[in-house]
Amino acid sequence: MHEPAPPPVLIIDDEQHLRITASQTLELAGYAPEAHASAEAALEVLAPDFSGVVVSDIRMPGMDGMALLREVRRRDPDMPVILITGHGDISTAVEAMREGAWDFLEKPFAGERLVEMVRRGVDKRRLSLENRELKAELEAQQSAPGPRIVGRTGVMQRLASMVQRISQVEADVLLFGETGTGKDLVARSLHERSARSGRPFVAINCGAVPESIIESELFGHEKGAFTGAVERRIGKFEHANGGTVFLDEIESMPLALQVKLLRVLQERCIERLGANEPVALDIRVIAATKVDLRAAAEAGDFREDLYYRLDVVTLPIPPLRERREDIPLLFQHFAVVAANRSGLEAPPVDNAGMSVLMAHDWPGNVRELRNLAERYVLLGATCDYRLDALLAGIEPGPGDMALPQQVELFEKSLISQSLASHRGRIPEVCEHLGLPRKTLYDKLKKYALKADDYRQATP
Repeated sequence: MHEPAPPPVLIIDDEQHLRITASQTLELAGYAPEAHASAEAALEVLAPDFSGVVVSDIRMPGMDGMALLREVRRRDPDMPVILITGHGDISTAVEAMREGAWDFLEKPFAGERLVEMVRRGVDKRRLSLENRELKAELEAQQSAPGPRIVGRTGVMQRLASMVQRISQVEADVLLFGETGTGKDLVARSLHERSARSGRPFVAINCGAVPESIIESELFGHEKGAFTGAVERRIGKFEHANGGTVFLDEIESMPLALQVKLLRVLQERCIERLGANEPVALDIRVIAATKVDLRAAAEAGDFREDLYYRLDVVTLPIPPLRERREDIPLLFQHFAVVAANRSGLEAPPVDNAGMSVLMAHDWPGNVRELRNLAERYVLLGATCDYRLDALLAGIEPGPGDMALPQQVELFEKSLISQSLASHRGRIPEVCEHLGLPRKTLYDKLKKYALKADDYRQATP
């Protein structure tokens, strides 16, 4: 059975007895210390992906601790460095903290203090590396054309595959999903991946246009067609010629106008108000709805013939609560976008904050998560980056889970993230999570996770 490797710790001190004492203390606490008598020797073995912390004395012959700190931070600003100072050398400690040291120990120090400081440093390093992996995964997705569909759960992988396939054909598409699930993003992805990508993408919110002018907005009008029509106006459909029309909230379209839309879909032409000559159209129509159109048609609230005309290809967009394992990646994505836009730093999310994200029911779906990520970047400092404080104004939804379910879901998410980061390689996942192989296999079975799925999903 392969046991996960303990977290590494580099100990650097020119005094042999301190190296031996510190190494023994940390080894008994479950760490893997590696002692060196000089900073130069330690730097030779310090790898870029080093997953532990550096503990170094400040005053040493050759390269001292301050010079070591500067070199380590030059290589990796996120590497935790703990410096050991002499008794009463407060000025040096203050300078070290200004230079970016993680913390400092004052001689003589208790072994428990060293262990606790290393534990916090290792936790910080783990978070930094996990966030780095998330950012790398997000950057890898940027190579895809058009807006990105962010997610690595099975349901989102299937959605991305369907979008890619359907974008290459000319069929009209119906998107079905709750408010905030990203129907507009999927519509834009379909357009940008299609042969029409260089042509207009015209989005129309059928619920936001007043009923009195919606026909003119969609089909246009001729001069004098009605009072106030002082000149010809090209409608949205005609403006989109050669491209894509996105009809959002199509369930809100008046029944009388649905008849004309049906004709447009069947004949691919429109007539401006006040005109007698039809205008031929070369368009693709993508409609989106948050209600069951079949049920609406049966209730008489939506035309049945229009429903069947739209229902050529239907793509269901899953709510966020059904793909909770995507929450860490999505939150990181939105935080990075907000940080880039505002010029602020996107702070990492610790385990407590992640459990808050995973436990929430997200009635507003991806839109709500995006808004929280933006508040986290913009206002997080005033709340000590506590996500529970930023979520305090949101009432729990009826589907919020009990504590045992939250714990299980959080554990499943961590395992899924590790499988994705390590491309399904079980030994590396065991080491990353600190789990024996048998325990990991038991949990994979419990949560219906398969390592092979993550090997195939990663290019």
